Amino acid sequence: MEALSSIVIALSALSLLSLFVLHFVSPEFKPSWRMISEYALGTHKWLITSFFVLWGLASMILAVFLWAQVSSTWARIGVLLVFISGVGALMGGLFDVKHKLHGLAFALGVPTLPIGALLVSYHLISFTQWQTQKIVLLGSSYSLWISMILMAASMGLLISGFKKAGLPMGPEIEPPKELPKGVVGVNGYFNRILVLCYLLWLITMANVV
Repeated sequence: MEALSSIVIALSALSLLSLFVLHFVSPEFKPSWRMISEYALGTHKWLITSFFVLWGLASMILAVFLWAQVSSTWARIGVLLVFISGVGALMGGLFDVKHKLHGLAFALGVPTLPIGALLVSYHLISFTQWQTQKIVLLGSSYSLWISMILMAASMGLLISGFKKAGLPMGPEIEPPKELPKGVVGVNGYFNRILVLCYLLWLITMANVV
């Protein structure tokens, strides 16, 4: 089990490193409003693919690790959701932002983890041996919800701005090169905060459990 924990930490760290490097090799994608998936439109697609694949593998391996730690039905559902989140992240790497399945990858990868994390965390802290980790487990789990809500709100703000500016939108339409005047674009920051919270949750769980 310790080996699995180390693998999860290593894969998560490498995923974060891939994302970090992308900010330097692809500076044309402004981090304030360009989403992480859009790096696939640049010249370093292998890096963004690596980011998603490493993230997905880390999530699925952690789920295998957690399965042996839980016993209730709800907690096992939570572990399955963690695994599904990993499948979504893996799909995000296999099917880039231009692929019709990228939306499904997002649906599987993003909203499932906050639910699964809380189900697992509340189960674990019901046992005496996990009581000392209560703040860490719940704090890292609720950070997933906060980051997801903030990203959703910032995306709504961007889309509203695009509509007011009269810009066409759709899966087949590439985003503008520059943010139109008057449009507030902070969604990219919150997208990166979400990813950071998600990967740090994997590292935290691998360390604690």
